[in-house]
Amino acid sequence: MGSKAFVAEVVGTFALIFIGAGAVAVGAGGVVGAAFAHGLVVLGFAYAYGHHSGTHINPAVTFGIFVAGELEAGKMVLYWVAQIIGGILGAAALYYVLGGTGANNLGATMPAEGVSTAQTLVLEAILTFFLANAVLNTAISGKAGDFAPIAIGLTLAFCILMGGPLTGASLNPVRTLGPALFTGTVGMFWVYLVGTFVGAAAAGLLYRGLLKDDGE
Repeated sequence: MGSKAFVAEVVGTFALIFIGAGAVAVGAGGVVGAAFAHGLVVLGFAYAYGHHSGTHINPAVTFGIFVAGELEAGKMVLYWVAQIIGGILGAAALYYVLGGTGANNLGATMPAEGVSTAQTLVLEAILTFFLANAVLNTAISGKAGDFAPIAIGLTLAFCILMGGPLTGASLNPVRTLGPALFTGTVGMFWVYLVGTFVGAAAAGLLYRGLLKDDGE
């Protein structure tokens, strides 16, 4: 992983947290606003930085690509480092410009009242499966060409439309980690970590074992 790819992942992940969590924190359009804020960041940065790093900006997606056999372990770790840095910096910047956690807890992803830990884990796994599946079968496969960012951004958006009111629809460990560090809500982080990694791994295994073309 070169320096350009590393910087691209830091900046892209920073933007995802700053804009995505920021939209939730300021209450911009409710769940629809949150869905489009996250989806548009992914879409925009996929076009801007896709040629540098692939614009994973999500440790779970990176893990899914690794499980699919499309990324080396050493590079995966470097992606994670860049994404964690970007996620924490994005949350720190958001905390500063909002003057604290704000009414919506800095956009932190937490289960809604009545949603259990097990339900949160399963829902995050399913939604992350959809996202990683989109990445693998468009961007990684190369089948969607220049339309891949649109498919990925829209997938993230429709996942948040459904899951946002229930779990916050993280689909991304650093999307949860960044705000959690500044709001003292790290206790549930493990649920989002496990759920997103399980979902991404399932998408990677499906792609590697069945959906990947023999010629790829």
